[in-house]
Amino acid sequence: MPIPSLRLPAATSLALAATLAGAASAQPAGPPADPGANPPAREGAAPEPFDPFDGVDPDGRIPRIELPDDLPNPERWRYIPEGRLKPGNPIQRLFVSSFVAPFFFRDTDVGIGGGLAFTDIDFREQRRREFAGIFLSYTTEGQQNYSMVWRRWLHHRELPEGGVLQEERSRLHVFGGYSRTLTRRFFGFGAGSDEDDESSYSDEVFHLEGSVELALPELGGDWVARVGARGELHRLGSGSVSGEPDTERAYPGVFRRARNHDLGWLEAGLRWDTRDSQILPYDGWMLGAGVEGALLQTGGDVGMLWRLEGQRLIPLPGLLHSGGDPDEEHPPTDSLALGAHLVASAGELPFFAQPSLGGAFTHRGYIAGRFRDDAAGYAVVEWRFWVLPRGIPIPFTRALRIERVGLAPFYEIGTVANDVPRLFSARARHSYGIGLRATLERLAPFRVDVGFSEEGVEVTARFGLSF
Repeated sequence: MPIPSLRLPAATSLALAATLAGAASAQPAGPPADPGANPPAREGAAPEPFDPFDGVDPDGRIPRIELPDDLPNPERWRYIPEGRLKPGNPIQRLFVSSFVAPFFFRDTDVGIGGGLAFTDIDFREQRRREFAGIFLSYTTEGQQNYSMVWRRWLHHRELPEGGVLQEERSRLHVFGGYSRTLTRRFFGFGAGSDEDDESSYSDEVFHLEGSVELALPELGGDWVARVGARGELHRLGSGSVSGEPDTERAYPGVFRRARNHDLGWLEAGLRWDTRDSQILPYDGWMLGAGVEGALLQTGGDVGMLWRLEGQRLIPLPGLLHSGGDPDEEHPPTDSLALGAHLVASAGELPFFAQPSLGGAFTHRGYIAGRFRDDAAGYAVVEWRFWVLPRGIPIPFTRALRIERVGLAPFYEIGTVANDVPRLFSARARHSYGIGLRATLERLAPFRVDVGFSEEGVEVTARFGLSF
């Protein structure tokens, strides 16, 4: 699993437009404020009517504001204008900061799916410090997914002229749910596995996890520490992929050890991170290391995953735009993104928990989990450029709009092996493609990636970037 952020299932990830919330809690240096209270009333006793364009231009541009002098690392804080902070209960805020909406997605692994999302990006009326959501979905391949998520951002500053500032690096996160997937695939181990090695199994999962991330040594600092824990209960059975054998028959020893397997994980990570955003960065470096330990397992086994990763973001001149202006909170910026990671396992883990490539986040031209082994190495380059720098309005709404739309051609290379040194001699696998990018705001990038490989074409859709 990645160190900086949690990767959610397709249904939850798509519905998680809540990421556009990005909010917070504890106050930084400066005048104290009650985390649970509404902001002080502006001059004049009577509350003003809600204006969705308070701090927002009609074309969606958010003018840059003067930041407080005592704000540590001011480039690491996000401004949320008053026009996106409607007061009231979820019904009163419906389609401003609370939503009930259908959603749709596609993954070759599970088919075409749809469901219903209940999201509140200002949960408990905390001035967008908290987000909560419930997601229900079903797919054409019979996958069921029911999940709940809650997040609280830990550093927050009210502005006397209206709006809030939030530091996106420090947060609490809780996520749990149930899913039943009938069409998981396993191709055996190693980068040399063939398409003809495909087998199918079902996986019924109950899971609950929690984590905290903190910027160090000060608010918005260059170092980010993460600790967390999660529990997983897996019940494997016969698969439903037409024409493919059950994994239980094709790989009986591997399947038997994983059939009814429960895992209790502890994780910790530390990264040096100079990127200008944790969610949609345009500039900076990230170097990180982390460990996940399955210290509690069925049968008493113990296993671990070790991870090293890095990113480099390079801002580029605009290809189809002028780059906005210096007085804009989030000007359109093209960038070249490079990423790499190395994951290695130790001890005993069920096959579905071992390092893998393929799916929505690595080797997007291959099906999810296409390659597995004790170690995986991966590198990617992606050119992200905006085509519609001012976006388009969303029909039938007064102020909602897609902030901007862009494209992102990418190339990926990687491999797996039974230990790290053998990665350098294992067969390299390649994937390439192009992605559509759209944002509701900087904290809510959405993507549709079309990936190509020697085994065909894969299409994935997610909120959040792949790296």
